[in-house]
Amino acid sequence: MTTKRLRILVLVCSTRPGALGPAVGEWLTETLAPGAEALDADLVPLAIGDLHLPFLDEEEHPSTGVHHHEHTRRWSRIVDGADGFVFVTPEYNYGMPATLKNALDYLGPEWAWKPVGFVSYGHTSAGTRAVQHAKQVVTTLRLVPLGATVAIRIADAMQEDRFAPAARHADAAEGLLAELVRVSRALAPLRERAHADAVAGPLPGSYARRLGPDDAPEVTVLQRCCWTEEALANDTLAIPALHESPDDVRAWLSDWHTTGLWRDGRLLGMVRTRRTGADLHVGRLAVAPDLRGLGVGRWLLRRAEAAAEGSRRIVLFTGAASHRNLTLYRQQGYVPLPDAPDDGVVSLAKAVPA
Repeated sequence: MTTKRLRILVLVCSTRPGALGPAVGEWLTETLAPGAEALDADLVPLAIGDLHLPFLDEEEHPSTGVHHHEHTRRWSRIVDGADGFVFVTPEYNYGMPATLKNALDYLGPEWAWKPVGFVSYGHTSAGTRAVQHAKQVVTTLRLVPLGATVAIRIADAMQEDRFAPAARHADAAEGLLAELVRVSRALAPLRERAHADAVAGPLPGSYARRLGPDDAPEVTVLQRCCWTEEALANDTLAIPALHESPDDVRAWLSDWHTTGLWRDGRLLGMVRTRRTGADLHVGRLAVAPDLRGLGVGRWLLRRAEAAAEGSRRIVLFTGAASHRNLTLYRQQGYVPLPDAPDDGVVSLAKAVPA
């Protein structure tokens, strides 16, 4: 699980000319902007009408993720990039608008394991029957509806033809946002594990994916846990991984291809690779201390070596007194480089089969 800023899509669902939806959406984003910033979240307002989605016209089932039309691919990218949703919806004949149902039906995996909150508006029921209708659909898509809602009776919120909801509505909206952020962060491991880029890891419930700059805080913690032992074994504190700040880590995560192994939101291990000329350089192979001896390091090393196609050799290094590391590398076919400087570091290489 990362600590990146959350992206919350605020979706105005009505497309009827002159509808109240745009005013409700504008009020909502303005009201929640300070709280969103404090919660490290970005609110992204969007109107369904701006998507220009016709009635569902894709041949493939949405669960396949195969989209032939550009309007579907665009909608897929928007939803896939969101960490949660707020649907601003009216109630039409005891139900949600057809435009919202259609937008939901277009996609499948893109919705999964993300929270959704509802801001409804209407007359007698303040739009609550539309929310109950929508909840039956969103749970099928593995969206997670919140308990917190905002329900606005139009008669109570209009002042001289101007939308001006009461303070209690603003309080309810702030509560909805706070709950949405908490649930979104709690669901992040499920979203990551279900993502197309994730692969099953060597431990039950674990999965691997590429790490990016947003993962810098977790990588920083893992490095300090792992390289403290290296510092003690080699009697030196001159190890970059011990001193790098999250900003330093963020910088090299942009340059190296780094694979991280996760389980239940915890970064268990990692390894990074980068090609230089005919060599594939492997580094920062790390496994959480409490998980050593379970084959995680070997598994990560094999993942790194899989990127060696087209390289002449794989090169890595470790501390001269890091006997556990040296044993692992020698078992995997690495041999010390004869011309490496004697500076407390052992450089090793392994030829890549032609």
